[in-house]
Amino acid sequence: MSSFIQQVTQWDVRLFGKIFGDADRKSWTRFFYILSRSAESYSCALMGLLWILADSRTLPYVAAGLAAFMVELSLYYALKKNIKRPRPFARIQGIPYLIVPPDEFSFPSGHTAAAFLMATLVSMAFPFLTVPALFWAMLVGFSRVYLGVHYPTDVLAGMGLGVLSAETGLIFLRCAFHLSF
Repeated sequence: MSSFIQQVTQWDVRLFGKIFGDADRKSWTRFFYILSRSAESYSCALMGLLWILADSRTLPYVAAGLAAFMVELSLYYALKKNIKRPRPFARIQGIPYLIVPPDEFSFPSGHTAAAFLMATLVSMAFPFLTVPALFWAMLVGFSRVYLGVHYPTDVLAGMGLGVLSAETGLIFLRCAFHLSF
């Protein structure tokens, strides 16, 4: 098992280097900075509020989102606290971070988890927005590596955590309130 973990870590560091080592950094850094910030908690809360204001039929999805974020944040903090994986800039010499990270540990990516949680809920509420929502979420994950604060596997874990949390929130609401959405 140790050999497997070492191989995954080597792959992770190499892929991180390819993404982070982009030669035309100046033109993309601001874009990825703004994109990364779009998946923060206040942005997701604002999106939920806008949903309700736009169409009251989205209230079940907003409620599912609240339940999902409780699940996501609980799992996120448990994983961060127990795994304690240092961020790339703390492990790889010469790697700066281009955005101030919210904490010292990288696994999993909370921004990516939030983005995939929101993309999953948007896809359920507005199926015609599935492709743009998932594209946005994938770009958020990519931005976290590009900005030097996550490894690719942190982002993969965040993707899984976000989708799992959204599905859990939807299941909880369906069961608790006998909803069919």
